[in-house]
Amino acid sequence: MLCPSLVFTRLKRGEEVYGLLNSVPSPLLCEMIGYAGYHFVILDMEHLLRGGDELMHCLRACESAAVSPWVRVPEVDEKLIGRLLDAGAEAIVLPRVESAAEVARAIAAAQFPPLGRRGITGGRGTGFGTLPLAPYIELANQQPRIVPMIESAAGIEALPEILALPGVAMLLEGALDLALDLRLGPDPLHPDVWQALQGMAAACAAAGVAFCANPRTPEQQQYWRAQGIRSFLAGEDRGLLHNALKARLHDLKSTPNP
Repeated sequence: MLCPSLVFTRLKRGEEVYGLLNSVPSPLLCEMIGYAGYHFVILDMEHLLRGGDELMHCLRACESAAVSPWVRVPEVDEKLIGRLLDAGAEAIVLPRVESAAEVARAIAAAQFPPLGRRGITGGRGTGFGTLPLAPYIELANQQPRIVPMIESAAGIEALPEILALPGVAMLLEGALDLALDLRLGPDPLHPDVWQALQGMAAACAAAGVAFCANPRTPEQQQYWRAQGIRSFLAGEDRGLLHNALKARLHDLKSTPNP
């Protein structure tokens, strides 16, 4: 049943939040991430072919482990956004956003009239009728649910208009795709990219919108903390798991024989 967002409640209290991109489709892994202490999981649909049943099991697993389930969609699809929110997604992540118009469409798809165009249904969001429709609509419309990602020069140019929209919950950066778009190669640590990320964070601070940093070095983490950033993405589970598996195997192979 729909409840106030634990992520944004923590941010309002001045606390930090930590998230992880889920690129290994597995309800068990989602549950594990929650018990590891993360506050939100971004279930990826941009680069993965996920079935409806698997996604529903992941949403339930997140709920059981008290970690907020967010979903990254491949594009602004109003009907898909509505179905995901009906299924229990707390927020919708929009990749490679390049205009305020597409974000406005997503916001309208996430809000009920008179604020938006989302269609009403019962089901999981209302606890199958436990929560009456009027307070359900009010609660759903109170919490912004759209999280754009800026991953291109066009997105940076459109950022002031995007941040001016009511209904933007948070902003995510995509440094690797931004580096490629800027013709810098696959180098998310390039100085031009780092400068662009700092500009994004400053624009968010001026607009009163949370900026979610994805620190790639200890120095970046220290910088973001010094700037008062309280939302952090820890990368993706696929890379973390792969590196941990390789490191463990290396440790076993390098242990000297007695």
